[in-house]
Amino acid sequence: MSTRLTQCFTSLKANGKKALIPYITAGDSNPSITVPLMHKMVESGADIIELGIPFSDPMADGPTVQLACERALVHHTSLNDVLDMTAEFRKKDDKTPIVLMGYLNPVETMGYQTFADRAAQAGVDGLLTVDLPPEEGTELVAILKKADIDPIFLLAPTTTQERISKISSAGSGYLYYVSLKGVTGSSILNVAEVEERVNTIRSITDLPIGVGFGIKDAASAAAVSAVSDGAIVGSAIVKIIENNVDDADTIETQIGALLQSMRTAMDGLTDG
Repeated sequence: MSTRLTQCFTSLKANGKKALIPYITAGDSNPSITVPLMHKMVESGADIIELGIPFSDPMADGPTVQLACERALVHHTSLNDVLDMTAEFRKKDDKTPIVLMGYLNPVETMGYQTFADRAAQAGVDGLLTVDLPPEEGTELVAILKKADIDPIFLLAPTTTQERISKISSAGSGYLYYVSLKGVTGSSILNVAEVEERVNTIRSITDLPIGVGFGIKDAASAAAVSAVSDGAIVGSAIVKIIENNVDDADTIETQIGALLQSMRTAMDGLTDG
């Protein structure tokens, strides 16, 4: 299927560029900030946005994203709200892919078919459920694909080649390679190791590979994008929100500046 995600990666590749994929938690630090911030991120060089679904027990995330979920949940930000925010974003931007990222519970509570129908209507392009292995995701994956929504899966440094093959055949859009063993916000990034693993994954699948965890600044974004198809930036962005709670102007300005510096560094590297 040709989705916004496949079109995005095809276009980037044709132009010798790599995807810049920022993550924010919907509703952090309050719901009124989310949609304007999404537009600001696109304006600052983002190619794809990962929009977090707030959840009370985000066990794969470190303290930064856990606190973001807590701030969003103070405002009772629900999956329904996240879909409404996506629909609101789509009124001005029909091109930038939106991937919802989170845990299975809210989707299961809404019901797979109801979620897929509403998400497709709102303009969602992909769903990444951190705690859903492909073996248990057969029903949801089939429903998502029927709605032209890409199911996106995580790969870890410890994932075997056999398992990479299984995950790749279940997923579409792109693969999210977790560059580190640990939770989001971990700090030590070994680019040579990332390159080796990405090359192994590329020998098994043609899906684009985005790399996340440990990307904090322009240098790390450029280094990672040089050996993959995209840099995924989460905790560094969420930390800006944490440091400027409810100050929408400062949040937009600082996140915009961080993404612009990453975009410039990534493009400089691919142009060279």
